Amino acid sequence: MKKVIVTTTINRPTEAIELFDSVPDFDLVVIGDKKTPTDYALRRGTYVGPAEQEKRYPRLSGLLGWNCIQRRNIGFLIALEMGADIVATIDDDNVPKPGWGSDLLIGQTVPVRSYRCGAAAFDPIGASNYPNLWHRGFPIQLVHARDYADHAETSTTVRIQADFWDGDPDIDAVCRMVHRPVCRFDPVGFPFTSPTIAPFNSQNTFIEGNLVPDYFMFPGIGRMDDIWGAYYLQAVTGARPVFCPPTVEQVRNAHDLTRDFSLEVIGYERTLNLLDSVAQDPRNFFAFLPGAAVAAFLEYRDIARALVSRR
Repeated sequence: MKKVIVTTTINRPTEAIELFDSVPDFDLVVIGDKKTPTDYALRRGTYVGPAEQEKRYPRLSGLLGWNCIQRRNIGFLIALEMGADIVATIDDDNVPKPGWGSDLLIGQTVPVRSYRCGAAAFDPIGASNYPNLWHRGFPIQLVHARDYADHAETSTTVRIQADFWDGDPDIDAVCRMVHRPVCRFDPVGFPFTSPTIAPFNSQNTFIEGNLVPDYFMFPGIGRMDDIWGAYYLQAVTGARPVFCPPTVEQVRNAHDLTRDFSLEVIGYERTLNLLDSVAQDPRNFFAFLPGAAVAAFLEYRDIARALVSRR
């Protein structure tokens, strides 16, 4: 089984990248940007600089633009070129714990706790030992109404595995400004899922290769790029993430929380309406995007589908 880790960076190889570069049975692909040091080098993995990206995918490169995390989409395509059965998407500040990637559930049918909820979305963080926190991209209008009482032990075949993160978790700017948490998630209660659509992110997440053509980090929508991509993937495929215990320590790169907030406003304003709309028809999703983001996705999807079909 071919397993490929994909990330982007503007930094020199971090502690996290050096550790991911040594994970057994995984290949690492790092996508550079205009700000990435020109002498960037890996011991085992593959670094793809700006010139190579433009050469391989010129139209997609132009549609994505530069100095943005959405360059990672090119890494997903390169992973498919490599024949990836599983794509792991991580950030360069996710320091992997010992044994990262060894408890991989993709393709397996496993026992899980399944939470049923009547809301438009399921918040995974609220099901943990930190019920006062919520996942980035979960509709803030629903935080007060979360209810985890209705659940059952069942089994599911895993196609998306979203591992948690100790340290600084992936919460939105409002939650972070209010609580400033440093988390140690209790592994009791994992793995769990929900039949209801749920946010998951582009850090420490494993995706079945066949799903990758419908997973895209959308430009032009601020810090909803990966979250709305996750919602779209679930809406169009019916796959749901299985959430697993933390396997990284999130040592978060420096962030301006006020700027983070401004880049999340689109989610505060529009995510709930988006979820209601795509529940009726996944194609409604595109009405919430800038035209350039739709064009970028369609270009990416065509390439990704062709790569999957050749395997």
